[in-house]
Amino acid sequence: MPTPQPEPQKFTHEGFEIHITAAPIEESATRFTYTAYICHPGANPSLPGHTVHYHADGEETFRTEQEAIEEAAHVGRSIIDGTHPDLSVLSLVTHGF
Repeated sequence: MPTPQPEPQKFTHEGFEIHITAAPIEESATRFTYTAYICHPGANPSLPGHTVHYHADGEETFRTEQEAIEEAAHVGRSIIDGTHPDLSVLSLVTHGF
């Protein structure tokens, strides 16, 4: 029987959507990580240039699924607000998606 996929969480911030999937790390059922992306509402995430993807850095893990989601939402807000040191939504704004 296939392993059920975690349900993504969606948050809105400053006219963008933040989509977060938190999941247990394979080696440990007691630690979690996340993958996430930012897009405009209604954008097709499978099309190139419609999203900004990000994930937990390196070996960063979280004690609970909720902690992983909260950190991913915090990072997503910093990307949207322009305070993240490496990522930006500028490409989403300039392409008009």
